[in-house]
Amino acid sequence: MAPRSAYIHVPFCKYRCGYCDFAIVANRDDLVGAYLDAIAAELSWLGEPRKVDTLYFGGGTPSHLEAGPLRRLGETVRRWHPLAAGGEWTVEANPESLTADRVDVLAELGVTRLSLGAQSLDDAKLRSLERNHDRGDVLRSMEYARAAGMQVSVDLMFAAPGETLELWRRDLAAVIELAPDHISTYGLTWEPGAAFTVKRDKGLLRPLDEELERTMYGEAIDRLAAAGFEHYEVSNFARPGRRSRHNEVYWAGSEYFAAGPGAARYVDGVRSTNHRSTTTYLKRVAAGESPVFEQEELNAEERAHELLVLGLRRLEGIDRASFAAKAGYEVDAIAGEAIRKFVELGLLSDDGSRVKLTREGLFVSDGLWPELL
Repeated sequence: MAPRSAYIHVPFCKYRCGYCDFAIVANRDDLVGAYLDAIAAELSWLGEPRKVDTLYFGGGTPSHLEAGPLRRLGETVRRWHPLAAGGEWTVEANPESLTADRVDVLAELGVTRLSLGAQSLDDAKLRSLERNHDRGDVLRSMEYARAAGMQVSVDLMFAAPGETLELWRRDLAAVIELAPDHISTYGLTWEPGAAFTVKRDKGLLRPLDEELERTMYGEAIDRLAAAGFEHYEVSNFARPGRRSRHNEVYWAGSEYFAAGPGAARYVDGVRSTNHRSTTTYLKRVAAGESPVFEQEELNAEERAHELLVLGLRRLEGIDRASFAAKAGYEVDAIAGEAIRKFVELGLLSDDGSRVKLTREGLFVSDGLWPELL
């Protein structure tokens, strides 16, 4: 079956945050026109419009685009990926760049969901994370989105340099008070080559103690559950009926289209990723050349292992019968030994029909995946 989802990467940012290693360009608005031309060209290579149930504009900062270019991008994508009735269209936005005219454009285009890169509602923490916005920008952005009738998801980061447990509790309480539809919580990661990592290696920044970071994650799980949010994926919490339908496509191992620099797609059993460099991507597309930098086609067993790990990221875990029907392999045939080991360690539960992460497993989930792949 043809993919029913599409991802569009918008690489523009005003500034690169110290923890960021995404495929972005900062202060290169001179490339916006060429980017819009390239997206139109790359999408035209689909040959015909491909209707989708979910559409996702990620970045970078899609809301960094001025109203005019933002409209052009939306209209171009909508032409090649028309949204089915009842579809979900998510656009990522940073609070400082989300102006009233940009929100108006998104609403007119038919965007249904805003993913707000708030990271915190504490001004001191935002400065420590090198973010360009403050608490007031977050509140204003929420008002704009609500007035436009959009669902709102808020990204929240913990384990920022110097953060205490009490500060994190205050952040959680402040976000809950905003009553968004969805909350994603992430611990600060120290990516190779990122400015924060360089500072850490020079002794200028210090990561939080692992036990404290674990406690922070536990606080998020408990407090968000108490506030009525469903914990449905390792890092994601939603009001009933407000899950990210687009991200669920990834976790289900389903196929999806993608366009833009660094964009990764999964079509006809092949995973392919465009070149991360925006300028290289633009040059290739302008020359009529494929922007794909790397691709792989998993064999059936590799694919089954991947489906297992993706499925275990979801709190509901893996139903053995459904997994076998989809993957073509029994769970125990590809990972029985590792699963038994993790069950003994209390990191997975297995009642014979369903395998899923325990609470203890949630805290160390990234450490489980290598043995299951």
